[in-house]
Amino acid sequence: MASMSTKVGHFLAKVLRIDLHYRNETGSDRVTRGESVFSVSSADTYVEQEPTVAEWLRGIIPSGQDIIHYIFRLFPFLQWITRYNSQWLIGDLVAGITVGAVVVPQSMAYAKLAQLPVEFGLYSSFMGVLLYWFFATSKDITIGPVAVLSTVTGNVVIKAQERLPDVPADIIASSLAIIGGSIVLFLGLARLGWLVEFITLAAISAFMTGSALNIAVGQIPGLMGITGFSTREATYKVFINTLKNLGESDLNAAIGLTALTILYLIRFSCVYLAKRYPNRQKLFFFMSTLRTAFVILLYVLVSYLVNRNHRAQPRINTLGNVPRGFQHARIPGITTEIISSFASELPSTVIVLLIEHISISKSFGRVNNYTIDPSQELVAIGVSNILGPFLGAYPATGSFSRTAIKSKAGVRTPFAGVITAIVVLLAIYALPAMFWYIPNAALSAVIIHAVGDLVTPPNTVYQFWRISPLEVPIFFAGVIVTVFSSIENGIYVTITVSAALFLFRAFKANGRFLGRAKVHSVIGDHLLEGYDDKEGRGDSPRKNPIEGSDSVRNIFLPIDHNDGSNPTIELEDPYPGIFIYRFSEGFNYPNANHYLDQLVATIFKKTRRTNPATYGKLGDRPWNDPGPSRGKEIEHSDDRPTLKAIILDFSSVNNVDITSVQNLIDVRNQLDRYAAPDTVDWHFCHINNRWTKRALAAAGFGYYTPEEAGTSTVTRWKPIFSVAEIGGSNSAAAAAEASAKRKAMRAAAKSREPAHATDDIEEHVGSSSSSESESFDKVLSSSKAYGSISQQPSRIVVVQGLNRPLFHVDITAALNSALANAQRKSH
Repeated sequence: MASMSTKVGHFLAKVLRIDLHYRNETGSDRVTRGESVFSVSSADTYVEQEPTVAEWLRGIIPSGQDIIHYIFRLFPFLQWITRYNSQWLIGDLVAGITVGAVVVPQSMAYAKLAQLPVEFGLYSSFMGVLLYWFFATSKDITIGPVAVLSTVTGNVVIKAQERLPDVPADIIASSLAIIGGSIVLFLGLARLGWLVEFITLAAISAFMTGSALNIAVGQIPGLMGITGFSTREATYKVFINTLKNLGESDLNAAIGLTALTILYLIRFSCVYLAKRYPNRQKLFFFMSTLRTAFVILLYVLVSYLVNRNHRAQPRINTLGNVPRGFQHARIPGITTEIISSFASELPSTVIVLLIEHISISKSFGRVNNYTIDPSQELVAIGVSNILGPFLGAYPATGSFSRTAIKSKAGVRTPFAGVITAIVVLLAIYALPAMFWYIPNAALSAVIIHAVGDLVTPPNTVYQFWRISPLEVPIFFAGVIVTVFSSIENGIYVTITVSAALFLFRAFKANGRFLGRAKVHSVIGDHLLEGYDDKEGRGDSPRKNPIEGSDSVRNIFLPIDHNDGSNPTIELEDPYPGIFIYRFSEGFNYPNANHYLDQLVATIFKKTRRTNPATYGKLGDRPWNDPGPSRGKEIEHSDDRPTLKAIILDFSSVNNVDITSVQNLIDVRNQLDRYAAPDTVDWHFCHINNRWTKRALAAAGFGYYTPEEAGTSTVTRWKPIFSVAEIGGSNSAAAAAEASAKRKAMRAAAKSREPAHATDDIEEHVGSSSSSESESFDKVLSSSKAYGSISQQPSRIVVVQGLNRPLFHVDITAALNSALANAQRKSH
């Protein structure tokens, strides 16, 4: 009894004149999808059901349990906080305090890059580490001010203040944080973290390298105590102006250069000593990690000794007054004018937020053997940037240097961020008096030293070249644009060029025609199966392949050997007029025409028209196939085969669309006219998606296409199915007996075949019938597959649906089916 929805659907189809049975499968009006054409009593039949839209909707509409799970995933700390123990606490204390000692001087230095007073860097660090652990899926990430994002924020602030000179810089930065954080939070809540995958490693490396050069060069004037020109111009201009004004360096240069030298000396010395004394490696690691704090404290002492009697006009430029506590806590005043002032820079800000955080968290997740959730990480940085401005924070994201320190310090859980927040809080309330004496040149040295790790080393670029030469120019393009233009333009260039390369590869994807080769499996110089002791060597017999053994099998390789296979292996089409074609980059609207043009061109080159006299008159011929010159007859000596079957390997195809399927229909019609009065059999293998099968079946593929009425000969179509044994004996003896039985069947089939039959076809299809009257049921029932060989009964099932006989599990099955029916075609 049909359901009400089915009745309503049929009624609407009738009203709208929609033909629900337009496909005419297997050549009958309403044969039940081919499954009643034959029956096998000893096998379980299987008819594959097509996926439905209702099924798809049920798969994407969340259930109540899914909603609860979604909410639970928003707070990952609930999964581990109840198991928190003293051992974890010790690791988190060490890592949290270590990172806190680094983040305080770095955050103040980065605030200067953002054109903000240094206390805003402390606010951003505090809120980042305090909020992140609630939403974190990474134990290593430290959220806070970073050099690149601070530089981008500084550029935004400068441009916005040109339009809104009365708006304070911190208000603009806070507004940027909230708007950017809201966008990122939306992407995270919508579980769109996969969008980050569009940004390639080459683009990320170029962005990091170019930004590091931009920042480092911009800090050289501060390092040398040079003023009088803008450090926000293009990198090359800043470098030129620095060289022009190098003679104006003062006492600040001594502070900056020596600070930078000490930072690198401590680092290289600790690395060397750690290798020299491995048992003290942990000690040298912490000494290296604390080098920034040590240098800042050292030069605070130097600055105090130099400036203690010259606070009104300090001889060394210092930070000056830093307010104690959260003096800028407020409700951020966001207006439409402020948003419009930085709207054009908003995309680059969001991209930087995403790039740094996700790439760093993924890298350290792989190093420390855990998996992050990109969407949840977007939620974390989104919430941090939305709530941070209420205490005065500006845009913050994951820091590479502090994350590396935190990881090596032995962090155990994200709770270490709370320890770091306490250290920063102490600095905000207890150390402002000391901050006055921090030299600006020392902070410039800290920044240059920190961003140096972001530069991609030449060895890595060489590895890029070895892996993908086309992406190396993208890397250099991003770096060059960043150096000669801006960080934002460098980001856009690398991402757009990477996307263009991806689209080019998709549009110009080349398929491969496959040929068959017989191979033997070997271990070293010995075959896996069988040998002939023809030489009589006793313990070391000469091993030769034995036909029919399991070590001998057919494989399919590209005929042009562009996959790197040995070109001395002679490959050709598996049978005259049968072609195997493999897609390489999916099969959708961008590349459908390119694929099929290549397919048709090769078929026309290797085959001839089935009936050369198809066009009775000269005027019947199409303009692009004018035929022989006037007065000359059609050449009948063409020894090329006629087109019989096409096998399409869909192993790289997941989804198809209307455009690609329609192009496939057009090519089928074109080749049917080319092969008339025959039709071309289309076989498909390795289809891994039910919706792809549905789309192809809706277009008339997957089942036999009947010949036109009135053909001179009518031959029976032979469906070939792959079956699997799910019961019975699978012993070696049974396998050997089955092999012997197959050979006997092959020999019997050859003896019954007429003299004019093609031997090559029967070599590959051992179960083909000997006459038109022989039943396919009889062939199946006499094969080992249905229990006649083994002593014990076994249960056999077909692998794929009987209603789609031209959809096959692999190339071998498709080729067997094509060969079994090739004799029906014209020769």
